[in-house]
Amino acid sequence: MAFLCLMCGVFALSGQDKKPADTRTSDQQVQAPPEEDEGEKPKEYSFNPLQANKEMTVGTFYFHKGDFRAAAVRFTEATRWNPTSADAYFLLGEAEEKQRAWNSAREAYQKFLDLASDDKRAPEVRKKVEKLSKGKH
Repeated sequence: MAFLCLMCGVFALSGQDKKPADTRTSDQQVQAPPEEDEGEKPKEYSFNPLQANKEMTVGTFYFHKGDFRAAAVRFTEATRWNPTSADAYFLLGEAEEKQRAWNSAREAYQKFLDLASDDKRAPEVRKKVEKLSKGKH
């Protein structure tokens, strides 16, 4: 008996799904309201070295675990929170190189050199940039 009542309710509701045709002209069309879901909005970054350090810590964890894609995502986030972090660019270059993303690795290494040309790792990184620029992997 419950099944029969349930089925009657389904059929009764199915007739209510039909909406009247929209007879407005294109000038009268109503625009959709702005997106309210916070997840759909693009992320806004501002200088936040603490968040950058958190991203670096998690990225380093993934790097040592061997998940270079996840590490690269975290290091990229770190560069967005702190665009002056030479270490973030260096580690991003390392992670991209491990994934064989040569152009991305070269760009990250170059940004590292732009920020820290006097760093003790700079000579090694210059060699890597030159090698990646020539297409020698």
